[in-house]
Amino acid sequence: MKRVTITGLLLATVLTLSGMAVQAAEMKIGVVNAGQVLDKSPQKEKALARLEKEFSSRSKSLEKKIKNLRSKQERLAKDGAILGADERKKKERDILSEQRELKRLQDEYSEDLSIRRNEELRKLEKEIAETIVSLAKKEKYDLVVYQGVIYASERADMTPKVLELLKSKAK
Repeated sequence: MKRVTITGLLLATVLTLSGMAVQAAEMKIGVVNAGQVLDKSPQKEKALARLEKEFSSRSKSLEKKIKNLRSKQERLAKDGAILGADERKKKERDILSEQRELKRLQDEYSEDLSIRRNEELRKLEKEIAETIVSLAKKEKYDLVVYQGVIYASERADMTPKVLELLKSKAK
């Protein structure tokens, strides 16, 4: 009796597993290369252009302040020997104060740029995800893997289709 039960359980398990294999074989699975989509999407170029435009005036202002500070440092180094002690210390303090202010401005610039870059990246990732989901529903995929893929055959790769849709959206 026990042998019949164990044999029956084994048979049921094998049939269940083979049924799962058949179902898995019928699934339509797609893979999207996240890095390639991010690098080649026209939306990325537009986002970078927006950031460049938004931060260009601050960047130029910082560059101008850096040049101005360097010229003051060079002047002090060149004329320092002929200046009086009090005047030299005053100029050194002024330069040190400008260096601190410039460092603060550079830190603010970097932080603001990083925040905006992350905002743009989140928007881009959201648009990519929506595009992938839209394509997957349209072409009746059962499963789409987007990140963390080590290997995918060309048959499962949806990346070109996703890029094509993103390019059409960018126009």
